[in-house]
Amino acid sequence: MADPQATLQAVTERIRRRSEAQRSTYLARLAEAAEQGPMRTALSCTNLAHAFASAPDADKARLKALQKINVGIVSAYNDMLSAHQPLEGFPALLKQAVREGGGTAQFAGGVPAMCDGVTQGQPGMELSLFSRDVIAMATGVALSHNTFDGGLCLGVCDKIVPGLLIGALHFGHLPFIFVPAGPMTSGMPNDEKARIRALYAEGKVGREALLESESRSYHGPGTCTFYGTANSNQMLMEIMGLHMPGAAFVNPNTPLRDALTIAAGHRIVKLTAQGDDYTPIGRVIDERAIVNGIVGLLATGGSTNHTIHLVAIARAAGIRIQWDDFDALSRVVPLLTRIYPNGQADVNHFHAAGGMGFLIRELLQAGLLHEDVLTVAGRGLSAYAEEPTLADGGVAWQPAPSASADQSVLRPVAEPFSEDGGLRVLEGNLGRAVIKVSAVKPAHRVVEAPARVFDGQQGVLEAFRAGELSGDFVCVVRGQGPRANGMPELHKLTPELGVLQARGQKVALVTDGRMSGASGKVPAAIHLSPEWASGGDIGRIRDGDPIRVDAETGRLEVLVAASEWQSRTLERPEGEPQFGMGREMFAGFRASAGDAENGAISFWPREE
Repeated sequence: MADPQATLQAVTERIRRRSEAQRSTYLARLAEAAEQGPMRTALSCTNLAHAFASAPDADKARLKALQKINVGIVSAYNDMLSAHQPLEGFPALLKQAVREGGGTAQFAGGVPAMCDGVTQGQPGMELSLFSRDVIAMATGVALSHNTFDGGLCLGVCDKIVPGLLIGALHFGHLPFIFVPAGPMTSGMPNDEKARIRALYAEGKVGREALLESESRSYHGPGTCTFYGTANSNQMLMEIMGLHMPGAAFVNPNTPLRDALTIAAGHRIVKLTAQGDDYTPIGRVIDERAIVNGIVGLLATGGSTNHTIHLVAIARAAGIRIQWDDFDALSRVVPLLTRIYPNGQADVNHFHAAGGMGFLIRELLQAGLLHEDVLTVAGRGLSAYAEEPTLADGGVAWQPAPSASADQSVLRPVAEPFSEDGGLRVLEGNLGRAVIKVSAVKPAHRVVEAPARVFDGQQGVLEAFRAGELSGDFVCVVRGQGPRANGMPELHKLTPELGVLQARGQKVALVTDGRMSGASGKVPAAIHLSPEWASGGDIGRIRDGDPIRVDAETGRLEVLVAASEWQSRTLERPEGEPQFGMGREMFAGFRASAGDAENGAISFWPREE
């Protein structure tokens, strides 16, 4: 087995060398912007008057004087989505906290926040991935007024945090703190929720029973409590040093949640160029922070969506990472958590067992994280091996628990659930894909079976209901990449494929689409690149072709003679309608999007 610390250093150095030219250019631009100072000092009187016309008198006086710092708040608040509803009251808390630090804060702008839980399996899901790029651009618009010395980003869920971070990194000379809302309290146990979903898929319970189950699971303000992309986002912001320590998984509408929000307002004042501890976000996010993020993702069995989002985030900071970096680190990073869908516990159980403080301390002590990084806490990553507590009307930090309170949920490095992180790269005559096996039992990690080819998830569901999916098979769902239809998640297939696997069939999924942050027990080779719309070989597969999905050796192959394989034409399956529900407005995004391994980014030149 490779030496974990040596692998960490080798991967970090490989990323540094690969990124050297782009990172140097980025840092040069950052330095140039920083030297120009607060831009509002160069604005005309008309510009300035517009900028503070509606400010309270006391704030207006400070803004007129041009001597105090001004912080921009960018928020994903809306009151439909549970994860973002608690953000409604945050700006008032933050503005007062910044005033107490001698500055002013203004609500710079809002960004859209769509919920994949609402759009799952619906036409609107085809806007989901590219909403990240819209959010990044909206963040840029909010900050474009050139009146801010720092920023506070309020967001939680799937595309929102990556979008906010990508946008903030384009203003990398400014400091930013990310301010989360926290998870909702625990509802129905996850195993019971999964059981009822499976019964509904089989037609054994009706819609009323399913809706009651889902309502008891998703029941109040806060993030959904399973460990999907939203909560993976919060883990990443913490382990990459952009949260106040311990902020990720404190429930909303509690005194500690409010105290952490106020602490972020106090802290941002000190991080500005006029403060005592200038910490621009473009220097916080370097190759070491990105590697720390990957390690955290692997150690917690986090969302496969971040094999796309982390690539895009890194690139915004002039850093180039590849799936091979994830694969190399996965082989030496142990899996330390079991949180649904990789177990039955939710993030509240994880937090109660020791949470991020325990996890980070364990990884630091094992030499699996870079401690010598910049963070908004003002110290290295060791500041995040502590947990917050209420003290004197505010917040104080103390060492995280020395032992896990529940080893069925959270374990030390010496006793992991698995010796590796369970994320693999698959390669073969179909291209490259990723697979997450942390929730897949070893007996299901190698599947060799005939292909059943579908041009969308609806066809799979119809075949399931018709009883046509008998025997072992590899479910191939093509035409689901970013250039084809925006790369919607195919998580709606999970209950049906899980039912077939539970019946004793060998089942696997191969797709150029996404499976979701909740990738679970069925082996799924996802993000296949090149995708169908870019001429990917997934278009050569025919019904009945034997396919081998081998997560043990990292192979993904159609077992057809090479001569026959190359002689086949690339079928062009009929695409889903790309109009209605706003999809036509995203035609330009689809046309310009890069592939999944390059972050599926729509506003930078594509890399073939």
